[in-house]
Amino acid sequence: MAVVMGFLVISFAIWGIGDIFRGFGRNAVAAIGGTEISIEQFRHFYNDRLQQLGRQVGRPITPDEARARGLDRQLLGQLIAEAALDEQAKKLQLGLANDDIAQRITADPSFRGPNGQFDRAHFEQLIRQAGFTEGRFIEDQRRAILRRQIAQGVTGDMKVPTTAMAALNQYRNEKRQVEYVILGPPQAGNIPVPTPEELTKYFEDRKTMFRAPEYRKITMLTVAPVDLAKPDAVSDADAKIYYEQHKANYGKPEKRELRQIAFPNEQEASAARERIAKGTTFDDIARQRDMKASDTDLGMVSQANIIDPAVADAAFALKPGETSTPVNGRFGTVLLHVSKIEPGEEKSYEQVAGQIKNEIAESRVRTEIANLRDKIEDERAAGSTLAEIAKKLGLKATAIEAIDRSGRGPDGNLVTGLPQTPNVVTAAFASDIGVDTEALQLPNGGALYFEVIGVTPSRERSLDEIKDEVATRWRDDEIAKRLQSKADDLLGKLKAGTTFTQAASEAGLKVEMATDLQRGKPSGFVPVKVVDAAFRTPKGVPGSAEGDKESERYVFRVTDVVDPTLNANSSQDKAITDALRNSYSEDIVTEYITRLENDFGVTINGSALNQVVGGGQQ
Repeated sequence: MAVVMGFLVISFAIWGIGDIFRGFGRNAVAAIGGTEISIEQFRHFYNDRLQQLGRQVGRPITPDEARARGLDRQLLGQLIAEAALDEQAKKLQLGLANDDIAQRITADPSFRGPNGQFDRAHFEQLIRQAGFTEGRFIEDQRRAILRRQIAQGVTGDMKVPTTAMAALNQYRNEKRQVEYVILGPPQAGNIPVPTPEELTKYFEDRKTMFRAPEYRKITMLTVAPVDLAKPDAVSDADAKIYYEQHKANYGKPEKRELRQIAFPNEQEASAARERIAKGTTFDDIARQRDMKASDTDLGMVSQANIIDPAVADAAFALKPGETSTPVNGRFGTVLLHVSKIEPGEEKSYEQVAGQIKNEIAESRVRTEIANLRDKIEDERAAGSTLAEIAKKLGLKATAIEAIDRSGRGPDGNLVTGLPQTPNVVTAAFASDIGVDTEALQLPNGGALYFEVIGVTPSRERSLDEIKDEVATRWRDDEIAKRLQSKADDLLGKLKAGTTFTQAASEAGLKVEMATDLQRGKPSGFVPVKVVDAAFRTPKGVPGSAEGDKESERYVFRVTDVVDPTLNANSSQDKAITDALRNSYSEDIVTEYITRLENDFGVTINGSALNQVVGGGQQ
């Protein structure tokens, strides 16, 4: 659920719940300015979002859980924030032509068919599945675009404080060097076999640790394009047409290291080009216009990455080291210079024919999948089990006899054949026998149905059942105690002034060195736990930490700390800048919407809200 809450972080203010709850219109949950949010509108939005969040965490979210976590108020807060921006758009008399919206929709990759062009049938199918009519979808897009325009107008060209960039860069990219020794089972010495009394006492003190987990028997039914597609039915003619239309997607595109100088008009650009022809360098022209090298550098780009067609065509007509004539692009007149060329690699049709036929076949069965899902839902509504449905519709159901919460069977091994996403095990343990569960969405556009057939409750196990497991655990604990004691002895010597090399030699250990350690990342033989401990320890000070296993202990000393430099042009530091800019922009938009809500006035109908979310009348 911590992950789920991350999906609710939006650039909208969440209203307080102090004194704005009042009864008003029976059919409205909330009102802001002249806009009312109807009960039906909120119910649709609320249920839709809970289903989406449930799919993301791999299990249904109950109304009680949603209320306990405040999801009802946060989701209503989102609608109110959006309505506040809609009110401001009306106040500012902002609008958007239908042609502009149509152009955005037809350019959306989500609505393209197998030929790479806008597919109206596919568009209608998708918006219908999302619960929209065409008119409602267009109006929804119009409001969303105007909201974005207002938000972008408020934030403007956000400048990130250098101090904040430096602090985040320091935290992410600081590097450390340590010398260390590893203490393992050999250093713990001989561990005697526990007596029956010791083992019994150890088991009795930790009975809950050794309980048999709860197991569930589940049936799964997957409906996915990859399962239903028939690539053999795709003709070579169709596949070759698709290949020609998407040839750039197969292989590696040519890239060019491109530089650009913009001019206010074509005359100045032509004068500069003439000077270059007479021996002035591109860099000289840039310096004379008070431009640094970073101001002209567009990086190593492919032709598809250049949004201006005129610039793209001109850049990819140049030879290495050549400067273009003035190019009149969308955003002004420019001179281009190509430093070097990285050749592309194009795969032939024969090399990718199988892949293309699979893609076309999967695209063709998407409508079939929608119809098949309708049939499955009808059969479930009639009381049929997934096994019966699979047999009737010619599909394959998978039965898992027993699985615990960690995805393991009674033999302790991971159960194979489960999808990585979504997490069907978590969803199964959030359900119960006989519960009609929602289908889980698969990443490729399919659906995974499941049902719980049986539950084997967790139970206490006797010592005789798991004697070997208990003995192993007891031994690991004894090793850990001895290693902790030896690590403490080593730390005591180091703090008393003994050199690391001498202390290690006296203990019969070999000193290792690890460089370029970074927070949260393993490095060679150094586990993340040890790396994290090293970043909590000052330079020159010894420390210790458990390794990846209980029976492993590291003693280390930080020998060097390397502070990173801040390079605004590097891809790494640009990512830091973007992250901070987005964060600051969200804060500013949040403050702006809070002001709008105060100016327009927000009213909440508590009774109507509880009617939707099932919270009673209080």
